[in-house]
Order: sequence, then C-alpha cells, then structure tokens
Amino acid sequence: MDKKEVKKEEIKEENKNAQEVKVEEQAKDECQCQKDSCCHKNKCHQEEVAEDEFEESEEVLILKNNISNLEEKLKASHAELINYRKRKDEEVANRLKFANQDLILDILPILDNFERAVKLQKSDDANLKKFLDGFMMLYNSLNETLKNYGVEEIDCLNKDFDPNLHQAMLVEKDETKANNVVLEVLIKGYMLKGRVIRPASVKVNKID
Repeated sequence: MDKKEVKKEEIKEENKNAQEVKVEEQAKDECQCQKDSCCHKNKCHQEEVAEDEFEESEEVLILKNNISNLEEKLKASHAELINYRKRKDEEVANRLKFANQDLILDILPILDNFERAVKLQKSDDANLKKFLDGFMMLYNSLNETLKNYGVEEIDCLNKDFDPNLHQAMLVEKDETKANNVVLEVLIKGYMLKGRVIRPASVKVNKID
C-alpha cells in the first residue's frame, strides 16, 4: 500500500473516530436533557404536592376552628339550659313552699280579732268570761294550725328596730330604755317558713 492510500485510511479512521465521539456527545447531551427535564418535572410535582398539602392544612385548621367554636356554643347552650332548669325548679319549689301565703294573710286579721277579744278576759263579768274562754280555745286552735303550716310570730318587743321585720307606726322617748328599741307591739308581725309575710307594726324608742 502506497503512502496516499495509507493517508486516506488514516483520514477515514480519524473521521470515523470523530463521528463516534460526536455521537457519544450527542447521546450524553440528550441524556442530560432528559435528566434535567425529569428533575424539572419532579421539582414541579413536589411544588404542586407541597401547595396541595398547604391548602389541605389550611382547610383542616379552618375546620378545626369551626368545630371548636361549635363545641363552645354547645357548652354555653348546655350551661344555659341547666341554669334555666335550676331557676324553674326553684320557682316551682318556692310556689309550692309559699302556696298558702295568700290564704294565711287573709286569716291573720281574724287572728288579730281573736286576740283583741281575748284581752277582755280580765272582765269581772262571769258570763263574758265564760264566753271569752271559748274564744281563747278557738284562738289557740287557730294559732296551732298556723304554726303547723310554718307560720311564726315575729318576736320584737324590747328588740332593736329592724326595718326588714318591723314597721314604725309611732315613736316615743323613754330614757330608761335603749335608743331605737321596740317599746310596744301595735299589730303582730308574722313569718312564713322564714319569709316575712307581714311586718310588725311597732312603737319605737327615740332618745336623740
């Protein structure tokens, strides 16, 4: 083989090698592009997933907040219902407890009249005294009946004047007794199961 043919073969071999290198480089570039594209897709997917998770997390927080508000409203409504029932139960209990109050208030003036009649027992008239003895029996019977229903007389003679229990009808000055004490009971006062249903009408000592 002469020099020219050898030269041609070398050139051909170089061109072949150059072509192979070019093909390899193209293949590498395509592979890198594919990798970059894949990475870009993965990155986009991850960003989409993160965004979806953020939106889902925000929605969960809103739902939890709504549930918490509804639970608080339910608790408040339940507490209000319990308080309402307690108030109604107390009202019903008080109505039952003091159901006889109006009737007793109507009976008290009759009791007052019996007491006025009984005070006449000091009379020397035998017939009147016998008649008043019958009144005394009726008075005691009525008094006991009222006590059985929880009626109590207000004890106020020689006690300090109390506007919650007494009604001052008259004042008088008596230096032998303390100021502001009850000197005389004009009309008896009564309580029903601890509640004042009629304050006592009294005369009060006023020294100052």
